[in-house]
Amino acid sequence: MMDQLSWMGESSLSTLRGDVTESNISRPESHQTVRSSNKRTDRPLETSLGYYLTSGGDEASTAVDQWLEWETLDLQPVALHALRLAVLQDKKSEALESLQPSLSYIERSLQKTGKTFLTSVDDGDERLLTDEEIQAAVQAWSKGLAACPKPRQIVHPILPQQGERNVLITSALPYVNNVPHLGNIIGCVLSADVFARFCRLRNWNTLFVCGTDEYGTATETKAMEEGLTPQEICDKYNAIHSQIYRWFGTSFDYFGRTTTEKQTEIAQDIFWRLLKRGFLLEDTVEQLHCQRCAKFLADRFVEGICPFCSYPEARGDQCDKCGKLINAVELKLEGRLEEWLETTLEKGNWTPNARFITRSWIRDGLKPRCITRDLKWGTPVPLEEFANKVFYVWFDAPIGYLSITANYTDQWEKWWKNPDKVQLYNFMAKDNVPFHSVVFPCSLLGAEDNYTLVNHLIATEYLNYEDGKFSKSRGVGVFGDMAKDTGIPADIWRFYLLFIRPEGQDSAFCWSDLLLKNNSELLNNLGNFVNRAGMFVSKFFEGRVPTMELNQEDQRLLALTTWELRQYLQLLEKVRIRDALRCILNISRHGNQYIQLNEPWKRLKGSDTDRSRAATVTGVAINMACLLSVMLQPYMPTVSATIQEQLQAPPLCNVLTEEFVCVLPAGHKIGTISPLFQKLEVEQVEALRQRFGGQKEATTTTTILQDVQELAKAVAQQVRTGTFDISSPASGLPGLISFLFKFQGDKVRQLKALGTEKAVVNSEVARLLELKKALQEAQGKPPVQKEKKK
Repeated sequence: MMDQLSWMGESSLSTLRGDVTESNISRPESHQTVRSSNKRTDRPLETSLGYYLTSGGDEASTAVDQWLEWETLDLQPVALHALRLAVLQDKKSEALESLQPSLSYIERSLQKTGKTFLTSVDDGDERLLTDEEIQAAVQAWSKGLAACPKPRQIVHPILPQQGERNVLITSALPYVNNVPHLGNIIGCVLSADVFARFCRLRNWNTLFVCGTDEYGTATETKAMEEGLTPQEICDKYNAIHSQIYRWFGTSFDYFGRTTTEKQTEIAQDIFWRLLKRGFLLEDTVEQLHCQRCAKFLADRFVEGICPFCSYPEARGDQCDKCGKLINAVELKLEGRLEEWLETTLEKGNWTPNARFITRSWIRDGLKPRCITRDLKWGTPVPLEEFANKVFYVWFDAPIGYLSITANYTDQWEKWWKNPDKVQLYNFMAKDNVPFHSVVFPCSLLGAEDNYTLVNHLIATEYLNYEDGKFSKSRGVGVFGDMAKDTGIPADIWRFYLLFIRPEGQDSAFCWSDLLLKNNSELLNNLGNFVNRAGMFVSKFFEGRVPTMELNQEDQRLLALTTWELRQYLQLLEKVRIRDALRCILNISRHGNQYIQLNEPWKRLKGSDTDRSRAATVTGVAINMACLLSVMLQPYMPTVSATIQEQLQAPPLCNVLTEEFVCVLPAGHKIGTISPLFQKLEVEQVEALRQRFGGQKEATTTTTILQDVQELAKAVAQQVRTGTFDISSPASGLPGLISFLFKFQGDKVRQLKALGTEKAVVNSEVARLLELKKALQEAQGKPPVQKEKKK
């Protein structure tokens, strides 16, 4: 038994192990995962839309796949949410209301075609535009860049401004004890970066902070594994994380860490305020104790079967599969929490999974939750009788947002104690939701210090790797420090991860799908349009934007582009990042169709009217390309900058409004045009799939490591007894050379399997033969003499 400090709850200390009511209700998504892939067997509800499409005579096509994708990514999550409302919560009217937008969308599609079944007609091509919309688009176009607002000049430190939209963005603090994989990156950091870049393009006063979470058991464990001190581990992995996020182009205003004096200062202040207001109590909890180590075992050292979902590898603090906390105690501040949640859920942009997880946590009331642990590496508890304890990571870690901001500016309270003037966005994966929606808000509410609480909680589902999970130990999946070595640019990684972002349900990274999206959406669609528009200006108009005389078709295209732009703005403001990306691709698709239909390369050889038409098409297209460069910036910042450099776009264009204006007027001189993207080849991608697919066949590595362990034991025993003999075949020099020989042989086999260059393989084979000779000599065996053939 051990004394601990806990948050005060309504009832006596109890564990979630007995909380049968909540554990018996699980999210439908976790049991019926729908992956974003080309395998139609992964779509359980496909019989609905799939039936309608085939009834209409449509064969498999891109447009059909778009309908099926809409069903998978949009309709199914809404339908599952409606089922929860109707069946579990008996809220039938709310369930019907949640389904209405999707049903209306299908109804509009049916009305548009005049048929009783869905067809594969692209919705954008058939969009009905009013005369008012078209005229408004033409008027906006004619205003030019002079009528647009100028980009905000960023001056550090960034502080909230009176009368402006002040946006504070945090990404879940990554653990410092490992290297993030692609799922970690898209789950919080990359998603937050897209939104931060979007906010800046909107001229909103934006601060984006993040940093490594460095205290707790995970760090101590990793330090023990690597034979380093916790501080050395933190320094090592903080640098690794920083390098990875820098390579991915993440635009933090400040990337910090939690092992700072500010962290101790702010965490202890919140602790004292909670203690003085009666929200903390001293109690005793049961924990496992190691007799050999003479200490209580931290949660992460304990693994077993989850009492809720029976997952066999659940940690002592939380099950990685179902997300339930195990043997945990919770917090009392129910009235204040529920009042706050009611307001923020109504006004804020919370993802459906964040809403559901939060409500499931508070459904049965809050309970005491332990906030201290028997560790050395953490923020110390400022009580004499608790001198050997530190704050538990989930009380301490979210305070890192505050302390990291405090290390950025001593005026941090203008952001974090300013709820009326600051909008706070938290980005994370779904397993972090309860700590940000319940635990941390309760700490801040209980502190009663006018803290800024989360307004918008954006949580993703999980990203899997091919047909399984990422695993560093098994060599499965791409991790952040490996992506650079693939030869695929960072912006391609960004694009694909955002294209498959797991917003409604789990999705999967797939190499073949990456190849398809790169070659179709980027190379053939977006890249092709921008390149064609630029090349027409360079080749046919001496590098200057030609004069434009708009006809009805051009005016309609301006209105259609404006509509896509506004959809993009609305979706990103709601943090629907994946859907907004489709708007960019839709615009480039419209542009390609516009060029193909008008054939300016042919018209230039015709009459004056034809040449004038070619000039107009080229001028409109190059301005669409410029607009795309701005819209693309949150997703692919390097490609965006490259397009603007090629077009010699004015920096003033980097503000997004709801109007599509003529940024590149007649006479504007563009730069040198070159392709934006490279084709990914099947052989290239297949090699990468094999490289990151883990070990498919058993190797001798495990055996070799076992040999090393046995060798080390034997040597240690002989050294202790004074009987060590360097010539001993079991544990002396022969044993060591035997290990090296086996290791080198395994290395040669793997190089051959990967198709490594012959010169490299031959070099390693030469080393293998040298070791073989040395081993024979150490064992006292005569070298084998090869007989010459007669």
